[in-house]
Amino acid sequence: MADKRDYYEVLGVDRDADQRTIKRAFLKKAREVHPDVSDDPDAEEKFKEVNEAYSVLSDEQKRANYDRFGSADGPGMGSGYVDFSDIFGGMGMDDIFSSFFGGGASSSRGRAQRRNGRDMAITLTVTLEEAASGCTKTISYDRLATCEDCHGSGSSDGGGDKPCPRCHGTGFVTTVQRSIFGQVQSSSPCPDCQGEGTVVDHPCEMCSGQGRTPTHEKIDIEVPAGIADGRQLRVRGYGEAGFRGAPSGDLIVNVHIAAHQRFKRSGDDLYVDVPVPMAGAALGCTVEVEGILQDERIQVEIPAGTQHGDTVTVDGRGMPRSGGGGARGRLIVRALIEVPRRMSPAAREALERFAREMGQDVNARKTVGDRIRDAIDDILE
Repeated sequence: MADKRDYYEVLGVDRDADQRTIKRAFLKKAREVHPDVSDDPDAEEKFKEVNEAYSVLSDEQKRANYDRFGSADGPGMGSGYVDFSDIFGGMGMDDIFSSFFGGGASSSRGRAQRRNGRDMAITLTVTLEEAASGCTKTISYDRLATCEDCHGSGSSDGGGDKPCPRCHGTGFVTTVQRSIFGQVQSSSPCPDCQGEGTVVDHPCEMCSGQGRTPTHEKIDIEVPAGIADGRQLRVRGYGEAGFRGAPSGDLIVNVHIAAHQRFKRSGDDLYVDVPVPMAGAALGCTVEVEGILQDERIQVEIPAGTQHGDTVTVDGRGMPRSGGGGARGRLIVRALIEVPRRMSPAAREALERFAREMGQDVNARKTVGDRIRDAIDDILE
């Protein structure tokens, strides 16, 4: 399986197949080759191939790129598109499909714990500019979603629930084993009904009676202006779907703000270093600073006598306050005094005259190297 096969061939569908047909083909193929149910020694690799094909063909943008360029990556994947694979801290479609085979019966305690869908968590990284202005990010992720065929009931053709014939509706089966201490009795969730106590008369072909199927989900996440690093956004009902119509879990989006090249953030305040000419620092000047919002230009007054590392605070030009109705934090500008590396003879003479006026003997502190550089500068001028 070194050479990749055509994704349509992998799923056994035509190139003009609709999404419903693609999903049906994926579920059928996945059931056949999943390592949990297949004895094929290449089952794991085959399942990865089926999953890769579905991840591309189930996404309209990836599919369009694949049809046009032969790859899921292409010009259509804009900066607003974010693809995540860290669901449940790295849980991918293979783990989700394993949960699908197991019916979600991960515990023998409490029926609600088995039925209700779990919350899912992802990390969304945004830029500081996006955090300042707010943005919409499109995310794509894997989850168990409500079955589209049976709408979560798990049954088709008008079928309904009936007591499980194996456990007689208790949800548990009891086994007795002989040991050196005599007979040992143990109880465990029924493997036929996954501890539910009921099975469906006519299981839905798409979901095998679970009411949910593995799928690729794509949703838009609204990131509010002024959001802080580490804040969580909760999207109700977009976690794992519940078993046979039970409540779905939520999708929890952990927002991470990437480090910025110019600004450092502390709460709602922004810190930025700004170069200031030596003469401007001495005499006072105005410098223009590019703000965090788009096309924002801020005029900052640098007072006379500003020293290297001094700060100037501008109120209302920092990060927007989340829910603050337009209020913003402070912009704190640190002045970095720029000393000219080269000067014209006239400028040097003027600076030397200034030094003498200030009682500074600058020539006495010149090294031989300084004097050589001065001579070269004079020749170049």
